[in-house]
Amino acid sequence: MPPRLGGMKTLIVYAHPEPRSLNGSLKDLAVTTLEEAGHEVRVSDLYAMNWKAVVDAEDYGPYASSPLRVAQDSGRAFDASALTPDVAAEQEKLLWSDTIIFQFPLWWYTMPAILKGWVDRVFTFHFAYGVGEHSDTKYGERFGEGTLAGRRALLSVTTGGPESHYAARGINGPIDDLLWPIQHGILYYPGLEVLPPFVLHSTDRLTAQDYPEVAKAWQERLLTLATTEPIAFRRQNFGDYEIPALHLRPGLEPADRTGFALHIRG
Repeated sequence: MPPRLGGMKTLIVYAHPEPRSLNGSLKDLAVTTLEEAGHEVRVSDLYAMNWKAVVDAEDYGPYASSPLRVAQDSGRAFDASALTPDVAAEQEKLLWSDTIIFQFPLWWYTMPAILKGWVDRVFTFHFAYGVGEHSDTKYGERFGEGTLAGRRALLSVTTGGPESHYAARGINGPIDDLLWPIQHGILYYPGLEVLPPFVLHSTDRLTAQDYPEVAKAWQERLLTLATTEPIAFRRQNFGDYEIPALHLRPGLEPADRTGFALHIRG
């Protein structure tokens, strides 16, 4: 069930080095808009936190093996409640929240390195992956199930290029394809329901006169977080896929649909 608007707990994970940037303004507007609507809001401002973006043995303390095995070691440290305090705090925020907003610029076709480093360190084994039954009939709790199931996620993304560059025939490729590794591979994987992204194009050409219209559109999205239909990604363990091959069963694809779109229902 989607969360009630008036009682939502929202975590904003924000990744931009300049507080006076458009991304900073969108983050600030999200905080005020949601709090005025009755939400509780927490912000992880990664640059202000001086977030450590690289995984290394220090993350796992005495549970780090030699040679380092990131998956297994992160899981052992998680099981022992021995992850570093910064990582443990972010996991606690995720479990506290029922809605997570990721605010960032699209840099080199993906998220800023500091945000990817947040994912690498916070989404540990036994927390975000490697959970649930693994058998001939179920391949773990992921892609529609998992630790973060029941929560919603929204990407708020800015791009420098115009919208036409990110269209089906645009030179950068469709924006939905560029965001697929994040929306499907990072967010949906541990069970988050992913809302259609809020994308602003041509932001390096945006003027102060343009901002009120942008702000209005952003506020409208924020105030419909609880009622917006999530992207209809196919769930892994509910009949659409052959297990353990994890191939989409023949005949389920709509006519003329290929690529990433095969894995969206309807």
